[in-house]
Amino acid sequence: MNSLNIEKALGGTARIKSDSTQLLKPKLNETQQNYRNAMSNLAAAVNIITTDGAAGKAGFTASAVCSVTDTPPTLLVCLNKNASVYQTFKNNKVLCVNTLALEHKELSNLFGGKTPMLERFAQGNWTTLTTGSPVLEDAILSFDCEVKAINTVGTHDIFICEVVDIRHKPESQSLVYFNRDYHQLSKVNH
Repeated sequence: MNSLNIEKALGGTARIKSDSTQLLKPKLNETQQNYRNAMSNLAAAVNIITTDGAAGKAGFTASAVCSVTDTPPTLLVCLNKNASVYQTFKNNKVLCVNTLALEHKELSNLFGGKTPMLERFAQGNWTTLTTGSPVLEDAILSFDCEVKAINTVGTHDIFICEVVDIRHKPESQSLVYFNRDYHQLSKVNH
């Protein structure tokens, strides 16, 4: 997977292939382009969001994940309504946020592109917790969630998710997406 696909998966500039040699950017107004450029400098954890249920098994790479409250433990996940996995997540109403470690760059790329679902889940070691959504065994964090509400804003839906189970491996190094590339965090000495 190339950086164009991961950039698109993580909310960067989408590109359309017109033939095998040329990529065209969609027409954006100045405000949209300035917004995208600014957002590329907002560092965020890289996550693989997964679901499994009556609508099927699916997963995608996302950085648009945020804590909402701890009473009850709730987070939000943003998903483009045009994404191929959208209906599966909407219909299953359960998901797991798997926060990736530094060694998961290739797995992030795999889930961020057009790779068929069976091939995505053939990589990595997966288990389940309470909801039955796939949990990446060596993820730094896994938040197993029930979707409690879905709100629409523009092209995306915001899934409000109550956390029903957590798996945490604090000894791992986090994978972060910043300035349209992967990075590793390091501790700042005072």
